[in-house]
Amino acid sequence: MAAVLLTAFGAHAVVPAMAHAQPSASDALQEYNDLSREAERLHEEHLKAQDELAGKQGELDRANADLGEAARLGDQARADQELFRGRVDLLTEATFEGATFTGLSALLVSGSQQDFLNRMSALDLLAADHGEALDRLSAAVDSAERSKAGALDAQQRATQATDDARKLVDDIAGRQEALDRQVADARAQYRSLSTADKAVLAAPGDTSTVPVPSGAAGAALEFALAQRGEPYVFGANGPDAWDCSSLTQAAYRAAGVPIPRTTYSQALVGRAVGRGEVQPGDLVIYYSGQSHVAMVVDGVRAVHASTEGVPVRIADIDSIGPISVIRRVVG
Repeated sequence: MAAVLLTAFGAHAVVPAMAHAQPSASDALQEYNDLSREAERLHEEHLKAQDELAGKQGELDRANADLGEAARLGDQARADQELFRGRVDLLTEATFEGATFTGLSALLVSGSQQDFLNRMSALDLLAADHGEALDRLSAAVDSAERSKAGALDAQQRATQATDDARKLVDDIAGRQEALDRQVADARAQYRSLSTADKAVLAAPGDTSTVPVPSGAAGAALEFALAQRGEPYVFGANGPDAWDCSSLTQAAYRAAGVPIPRTTYSQALVGRAVGRGEVQPGDLVIYYSGQSHVAMVVDGVRAVHASTEGVPVRIADIDSIGPISVIRRVVG
């Protein structure tokens, strides 16, 4: 409805300018949460790409080692070929020149029974030498062929691993740029939040003593709970700042159980359990992209490193986000 402005000249209808809605404090906080969640997703993808690159480097190292071993075996096989081919050639040449005789010829030229037996024994040894030389020559040829095939396979694997690694290096560089932009946006949005919103984010949550069970899962949970109040920093690995997956990895490392660094890999450790089966120390992986992880405290709570501006703290399991999978690392 138009506003009415009374003046000395009468009443005039005045249409006010269109108002622009200002974002509420809750809208600004939600935007920050969305930005930081996307930054966390990109960060985990960046870590995953780095793991893949390390895997490709391992493949390349193995392929190069196999290539070196194939070359060594090939050299040995070729040397064996030359050695035994020479022996075969000598024995064959001797046969052509009459150096070997049949049993009949041995009998005819023998001066005595003992001379005949000696000549037959010599014939047997010569035949055995000839057969052994042929067999070893054949084995050397086969070994050389296997070495050649092994070298070709190793070379192909090395080439493929090198190509894959180059692509991953480029991919990591692109992901790092995207991550840097997203983190910068999230931090800028955080700076724009009101003091009240920042206070909400910085609240420490439940800091009371929490009983933990015995065993590795309990030891991991005890470590995670001891980090309450520590800040979240994208890419941090402790000991005074964490991201979500570095916290859970460090917790299980403290319990003597190695687990991978990224949420994607942590989503595969141990065995899957249902929501109603959760026990202290279980890992809860969130979102369809599996980009966040928390550790179960009890049937309703979990401890996690949430996002920048929020300390490590306890939260309701179901309030953190949509659950993708729950993994029991031990037991």
